Amino acid sequence: MTGPARGPAVRVDTTSPVPPYEQIRAQLAALITTGRLAEGERLPPVRQLAADLGLAAGTVARSYRALEAASLIHTRRGAGTRVAPLPAGTATPDPGQLAVLAAQFVAEARSLGADDAAALRAVREALDHA
Repeated sequence: MTGPARGPAVRVDTTSPVPPYEQIRAQLAALITTGRLAEGERLPPVRQLAADLGLAAGTVARSYRALEAASLIHTRRGAGTRVAPLPAGTATPDPGQLAVLAAQFVAEARSLGADDAAALRAVREALDHA
């Protein structure tokens, strides 16, 4: 999940007011609901993702539990944690997920020195090319 050979990257900003477990949950949920992580795709084990991100295993486990509660992933002993079939009605984005992603973008944009106009311009351009 953190390198090019392992699919889309998950990143945690430890300076963000959003708790790390929520950052992980929101990013994975967004990757799943947008199809970037396909049904049946295997997620890294809790301990591996925690080590990759420099977090405690309990933090990643909390994210995985929330994703399981939302029926986005399922874990089976011996088969690992995999992306579940999307539940009906997941086409509408979760406002909480969008807020987390927006806050992360704003923090990154500001760290680059971007003002509001530049950040909005970048978002509009990204939407136009998506």
